[in-house]
Amino acid sequence: MAPYLFLCLFLFFPHLYASFSSSGSHSCSSLIQFKNSFSITQTEYASFYCDRVAGLKSYPKTNSWKEGTDCCSWDGVTCDHLNAHVIALDLSCSWLYGNFPSNTTLFLLPHLQKLNLAYNDFNDSKIPSEFGRFTSLFYLNLSCTRFVGEVPSQVSHLSKLVSLDLSSGGYVQTIDKHALEGLVHNLTEVRHLFLDGMNMSSVNAHVFMNLSSSLRSLSLARCDLQGKFPKNIFDLPNLNLLNLEGNQNLNLDPLKFNRSSNLEHLDLSSVSFSTELIDSVDNLQALKYLDLSGNSFFQGLSVSFTNLSSLEYLILRGANFCGGLPDSMGNLVSLKFLDLSNSNLSGPLPRSLGNLLQLTYLDLRSNKLSGQIPLSILNLTQLEYLEIAENFLEGSIPDDVTAFPNLISLDLFDNLLNGTLPSWLYTTPSLNGIDLSQNQFSGHIKEFQSKSLALIRLENNKLQGPLPSSISQLLNLTWLDLSSNNLSGVVEFRMFSNLPNLELLDLSYNSLSLTSNTTSTGLKVWKA
Repeated sequence: MAPYLFLCLFLFFPHLYASFSSSGSHSCSSLIQFKNSFSITQTEYASFYCDRVAGLKSYPKTNSWKEGTDCCSWDGVTCDHLNAHVIALDLSCSWLYGNFPSNTTLFLLPHLQKLNLAYNDFNDSKIPSEFGRFTSLFYLNLSCTRFVGEVPSQVSHLSKLVSLDLSSGGYVQTIDKHALEGLVHNLTEVRHLFLDGMNMSSVNAHVFMNLSSSLRSLSLARCDLQGKFPKNIFDLPNLNLLNLEGNQNLNLDPLKFNRSSNLEHLDLSSVSFSTELIDSVDNLQALKYLDLSGNSFFQGLSVSFTNLSSLEYLILRGANFCGGLPDSMGNLVSLKFLDLSNSNLSGPLPRSLGNLLQLTYLDLRSNKLSGQIPLSILNLTQLEYLEIAENFLEGSIPDDVTAFPNLISLDLFDNLLNGTLPSWLYTTPSLNGIDLSQNQFSGHIKEFQSKSLALIRLENNKLQGPLPSSISQLLNLTWLDLSSNNLSGVVEFRMFSNLPNLELLDLSYNSLSLTSNTTSTGLKVWKA
């Protein structure tokens, strides 16, 4: 019905068609000029933040922009079909590179409601004050774009904003007290506010006291915030994400979390807070992500953590615990990611770890854990990363030929482990890295069936026998260190000549005999 309605309108009111066509043509021309003010280049900076950090796929969206075609059909462009106004522009991860001109034709699109320029490279430009013209904007994302300098106060004039992301990707951006006060005062509808990495060293954290009660997300990571953070933020009824990571000069007054809290994501790593907060953490029953890393006052791994049945990510690295892992860790049945590295943990690994059937990442390295690895760890069939290096674990690694079918990285170096290498080590198809160095493993190295291996470190063990011939088929291998073992036999150097990515080969301190002295260009070799 709608197309017929438009046709009738244009037939009986031809001036409407002229206006519609003129508006669309003007918008298209402005977009083409905006595109032409940049080169389309995939810079290392933009691709790192887009592809690796954000997990998105970068590509040149503006390649689809052709003069003489309807810009409402272009990639990243959304129009109001009633009058052809461009109302949304998503050019995130689009390879835009160059200085951002203050007089860009982008500012000739006054009807924009949504603008996303994240993960491009504007080459140390300053954010133009003209962004304040977009009075209809409800969504603005300028994160990780290599804007530098001070955020213009005019951004605070965008009173309709529901979501604002100005997060810096490692380049210095600052926001002064008055501009920030303007943001807090004027953005009465804001629900999502991301200002990560922005220098706020001249700002007192109390400025955030009057944020909108509709706020759902507040991220102020690594902002060098000073003073005391307002307690009332924790009581905002709709808040489900709070990230204050890395604000080492920020203090939290003693507070207790309420059971009515809707918090799902809480990151207070490297922030000073009280044990009272720790003891009330189990009130956050909606919590899925918790990072309290870098705090040294923990008396032990509080049972309050292990009552969080919805928790999926628990990160407490560098927490300096006294004591071990409680059996109640097994209560965290939703857990996918567990990092308790470098936290002074001692004692054995509890068998209840085998209850964490959703776990994909386990990092307990650099602690004082002792005893054997429990057989129950074989239950963790979703595990992709197993890191328990630099502890005092002993005995053999639990073995089952079907164990860890999804494992990508195994890191158990510098323990007291012994026995033979487990059979699953040779068959796990996705395994990319093995580091079992500085242990007491014995027996032969068997043939590797997985072709995905890039790193094999078995140095400083008691391994015996010849090198497996399958090494010559590991085309992804970059690092092979079998030094300081009891390996023997004749090694033909040509077995390594077909490994195009091999950068380091160390076979020293064994009883091996090499049949060739030739080495590949760029390959660092230590012979037997």
